[in-house]
Amino acid sequence: MARYELRGTEPGTMGAPAQADILFEMGMMYATGRDCDVDVVAAHKWFNIAAIKGNERAATMRSELAATMSKTELASALRAARDWMTTH
Repeated sequence: MARYELRGTEPGTMGAPAQADILFEMGMMYATGRDCDVDVVAAHKWFNIAAIKGNERAATMRSELAATMSKTELASALRAARDWMTTH
């Protein structure tokens, strides 16, 4: 499975656009099942975080994916993104 390591990405060590691009790629990985099972909740989570960090493609993908998700899946994805943002 592809894994992106985000340690050492405190403000100032990695540009926000670069970090947002990595987070977008995480969303694409889960959305397409590249090197893992397709997981729409995880994909939405990563697209959401990437969009918050400024990636416009992630905002588009997040919206498209949300239209295919159940309310339960969407709530779970939003909760996971909020939890990740709180701890990172």
